[in-house]
Amino acid sequence: MEKHVLFTIFGATGDLASRKLYPSLFRLYKRGQLAEHFAVIGTARRPWTDEHYREVVLESIADLANDKRQAENFARHFYYQSHDVNDASHYVTLKNLGEKLSKKYETLGNQVFFLAMAPQFFGTIAEHLKSEHILTGAGFERIVIEKPFGESLKTATELNDALQKVFREDQIFRIDHYLGKEMIQSVSAVRFANPIFEAVWNRQYIDNIQITFAEAVGVEERGGYYDHSGALKDMIQNHVLQVLSLLVMEKPAKFDEASILREKVKALQAIRKYSHEEALQKFVRGQYTAGELDGQDFISYRSEPNVAPDSRTETFAAGKFLIDNERWAHVPFYVRTGKRMTEKGTRINVVFKKDPGSLFDNAEQNVLTIYIQPTEGFSLSVNGKAAGSGFEIEPLRLSFRHDTEYLGNSPEAYETLFLDVLNGNGMNFSHWEEAKRAWELIDVIREAWDADKSPLPEYAAGTMGPQVAFDLLEKDGRAWNWTPDVWYRERGLLK
Repeated sequence: MEKHVLFTIFGATGDLASRKLYPSLFRLYKRGQLAEHFAVIGTARRPWTDEHYREVVLESIADLANDKRQAENFARHFYYQSHDVNDASHYVTLKNLGEKLSKKYETLGNQVFFLAMAPQFFGTIAEHLKSEHILTGAGFERIVIEKPFGESLKTATELNDALQKVFREDQIFRIDHYLGKEMIQSVSAVRFANPIFEAVWNRQYIDNIQITFAEAVGVEERGGYYDHSGALKDMIQNHVLQVLSLLVMEKPAKFDEASILREKVKALQAIRKYSHEEALQKFVRGQYTAGELDGQDFISYRSEPNVAPDSRTETFAAGKFLIDNERWAHVPFYVRTGKRMTEKGTRINVVFKKDPGSLFDNAEQNVLTIYIQPTEGFSLSVNGKAAGSGFEIEPLRLSFRHDTEYLGNSPEAYETLFLDVLNGNGMNFSHWEEAKRAWELIDVIREAWDADKSPLPEYAAGTMGPQVAFDLLEKDGRAWNWTPDVWYRERGLLK
């Protein structure tokens, strides 16, 4: 069904808007979710015209359009307003343009505000939307904000307080684009739609769970931002903990937003909050140095543009979370994330316990792997009989991956999230209770690291992290399940 809505995008000239937002809106247009009754106001400081703005939009969707006419019809719905978010008079101009477009496109008073800007502007923008009467209450009014949601519990609380002076919690959509990915949404399907898994989803059968968010790229053009953030805040505070909560939570009463949120919050509350001393024992970090992988040379993090030459910012973080409840007592959840690792990949490895009464000494542990990116699907490693005479056990893999054609046609994360916003569905967004608990857990680790002046562990670009990350599991008698670096080392492509 076609949506009637006026979008206002703050930060419309930025990279996020051109790479993600405009293509996602166009996909909704191609599907008929957006048609004649929508308009987009793009705002930023640059003095662009409507014509130039539409050229930027057309360029961003060039590979998606069926024909030139379709693309141009879509772009005609875009309007640009040069804007200083701190200047109240600019909001009056924005209000007048919005009223004009609302009448022209019959948007029924529905408004979505997308803040693709630094979080220090969120409160200011929300305040002016109210004070300059851009918010009218005539239709639904929702605000979408990008991460990071604060830099600590203190700053996140201040930001949340500022937003909630203007918007209700059900009007605030905090994006975590990983929650929009097809396989993340399928974690619940794997668990709750398959009794074979749900029956063994507990400490009696599971030895450990590993979550890896590996990036092959460095910081690229984000050195200035990243050097004040680091892997812990950039990935673990939001993406990793969101995934962990889906794995840990109890079965919700219903598959709806309220029920799932209730169980995710319970799961996050059950994660043990460490002391500073415990944090140093259970979490490690690292920073990449120069390296070579498959004939390609990479510079060190400290040599990247806009990074301090003496930076102590971690580009890698790994650790062990413990869950203090009956289902997960004593089951470690190992997490790791980093830049310039061997391969790009996001996956979950559920490692099951060995059968102490097994008839076969060489039987390996069963592992359920959930692939999130770059491919999506899952696999299950089992033990089977090797072909031939005799009775030898060998590992087998039952695997399913979505094919290329499916992935090419499946909704991109931001497309899914935009549609959720239009439908008022907050299931795939982070709520304040979740963000608050995540900061409570992460602040302790951050404070412990900041107080620790010992040398920062290093890892060569192209590897899977510093040695301390492997030691973390080895001292528990375990090892990382996903080791793509081994393949490259065996072939002399990684030293």
